[in-house]
Amino acid sequence: MTEYDMKLSRRATLQGMAGLVIGMTLPLGGSHAATAASKTAPFVPNAFVRVAPDSSVTVIVKHIEFGQGPYTGLTTLVAEEMDADWAQMKAESAPAIQEIYKNLRLGSQGTGGSSAIANSYDQMRRAGATARAMLVSAAADAWKVPAAEITITKGILSHAARKKSAPFGTFVAAAAKLPVPETVTLKDPSQFRLIGKDSAVKRIDTPSKVNGTAQFGLDVFEPGLLTVVVAHSPRFGGSVKSFDATEARKVKGVVDVKQIPEGVAVYATGTWPAIKGREALKITWDDSNAETRGSEELIAEYRKLAQTQGAVAGTKGDAAAALKNTPKIIEREYVLPYLAHAPMEPLDGVLIWDGKTAHARYGCQGQTSDQTAIAKTLGLPKESVTIDTLLAGGSFGRRSQLTSHFAVEMCHVAQAIGAGKPIKLVWTREDDIQGGYYRPLFVHRMRGTIKDGKVQAWSSTSVGQSILKDPRYAASFKNGVDPTSLEGMSELLYDIPNFSAELHSPDVKVPISWWRSVGHSHTGYAAECFIDELLEAAGQDPVQGRLALMTDNPRAAGVLRAVAELAKWTGPAAADGRARGVAVVKSFKSYVAQIAEVSKGEDGPRVHKIWCAVDCGQPVNPDIIRAQMEGGIGFGMGHALYGEITLKDGHPEQSNFDTYRSLRINEMPEIEVVVLPSSEAPTGVGEPGVPPAAPAVANAMARLGLGRPSRLPFLRQT
Repeated sequence: MTEYDMKLSRRATLQGMAGLVIGMTLPLGGSHAATAASKTAPFVPNAFVRVAPDSSVTVIVKHIEFGQGPYTGLTTLVAEEMDADWAQMKAESAPAIQEIYKNLRLGSQGTGGSSAIANSYDQMRRAGATARAMLVSAAADAWKVPAAEITITKGILSHAARKKSAPFGTFVAAAAKLPVPETVTLKDPSQFRLIGKDSAVKRIDTPSKVNGTAQFGLDVFEPGLLTVVVAHSPRFGGSVKSFDATEARKVKGVVDVKQIPEGVAVYATGTWPAIKGREALKITWDDSNAETRGSEELIAEYRKLAQTQGAVAGTKGDAAAALKNTPKIIEREYVLPYLAHAPMEPLDGVLIWDGKTAHARYGCQGQTSDQTAIAKTLGLPKESVTIDTLLAGGSFGRRSQLTSHFAVEMCHVAQAIGAGKPIKLVWTREDDIQGGYYRPLFVHRMRGTIKDGKVQAWSSTSVGQSILKDPRYAASFKNGVDPTSLEGMSELLYDIPNFSAELHSPDVKVPISWWRSVGHSHTGYAAECFIDELLEAAGQDPVQGRLALMTDNPRAAGVLRAVAELAKWTGPAAADGRARGVAVVKSFKSYVAQIAEVSKGEDGPRVHKIWCAVDCGQPVNPDIIRAQMEGGIGFGMGHALYGEITLKDGHPEQSNFDTYRSLRINEMPEIEVVVLPSSEAPTGVGEPGVPPAAPAVANAMARLGLGRPSRLPFLRQT
């Protein structure tokens, strides 16, 4: 990397690109490419593309890369419109500048809601097309030919009649002198050679992760850096009453011990002495404001609430009357526990604060919220806070909380030791699993009835904490309902004449957050298990019965037909003591249907194979879509089989992978995925693979006589 490249990766250089950068979201107004027109300077036509004299093309990616593939996906969009060769493409993370790099769906800079491709599809294609147009214009000027006669193939510009050809780099200096075009023409999909094509590109972040050059938060070292771990209250809402650090200070490598709002921070020359120092602390906790209830108490309270009327989230016909006037009501309850995100890399990050500026380097998922939180906590202007977004080892929602608690804790740790001392805050896996921000505990009470072989009524009453129960998000509530609590339950894929969905959102002091697939992670299970139960009671086939109720949802019916064809569905019974279950869930505007084939194992269900069909609009990278479906299935299956955070007297009982069990490699089923072609706009793939997995397995278990589990996980450890 050259010195010039290093400068370009920093906020200071990008500030000089402001005119062009704004041009990607506002009218360009004839701005010029904001780079010096020299033979050694890169060509930077906008905030998202940089072409170097060596013809390499670097795409500035506004979304964090934690395994879901935006480095490759967004780069594919640019490469497609530039007609670049994949071998010349590079990707790097964007700095934290909301005005430029905001998520067009969320309105702020951040990654979430499976929206990376969905919100960037047109924006990044336009960025690539703009760069292409300027390079072509520069070549046309140099060769004295009409621009329309110039073609580009794999990064080589050519003029057939004049027998001229040259790579991008030849025209970097000339292109930088040209005005940025106000409009560009995007390719017709029929011209795509990368988008939607199997194996057209390879993941761009894989080589550095294989050869060890990829940089994560723990890889960051600075002169004088102090590693810090914090002793947090073992109960949520607890605080420090008093502490004795005498023994902790005796641990070799421990530099200091300070009380901060979150607990007691131990500063050391490395992670190990910091942890040993923390173990030597003697702390008395104040639990007067702490949550002291256990999981069983909370579930009992939720069950009582589920028997009462809640806020109405959805209604059609008159479900109450239909249920009142029927001789038989089918009633079921589904209890879904608190779940930890448990990414492979727990939280960690470096903060350098000198009293006037702050520079954070970590796997930041919500740049706007974290930048604002850091500035407020340290009393700095937002412009004085820079964030380098590093690669992260997973998240599943863990790195994005409304409170920006990790960023704030970094600030408190830095403030306690004083300005000018760089700190690296490290959460161990035990800190992370016991530190909360879980998928909320939910109880769903379901009632329905069958008449003349058809589902006549469906009623649900759900109880669980609201993620958005914060004054800042009051506008997102409708009739007192947090929409993320009941997404997938307030509106069904099925046309049922009498329908109602109600919600209670109790206050509990357990920190919660979005967990991969958010509300769909629990509503998908309840809805798809219950519809299966109703169809079984009606004597209908699980696939054909669903299709009969999907007359208003052709895309849902499309994935169901596709997966049934893929699995050669002839019914839930399968040979060799196996049975099949099906589930269909629409989440983040994508449709996913799955069929699971299951047998009775020695210790519980054994899942042999899952077939999956996904309709996510225009597919961009089919290989990554399949990988996301496969990963989502493994994630969903593992948590359905084993995942549970239980509280005893307010204490989380699980602490690491020995007690918070993940799916093991020998338990991963064979998976076959079909990606449906579509001309619809691209939608999410990072989360939609998760929700159908658990109900598909549960419905197969019911056909095997194992019962349809009413409380998850299927294999409870306690």
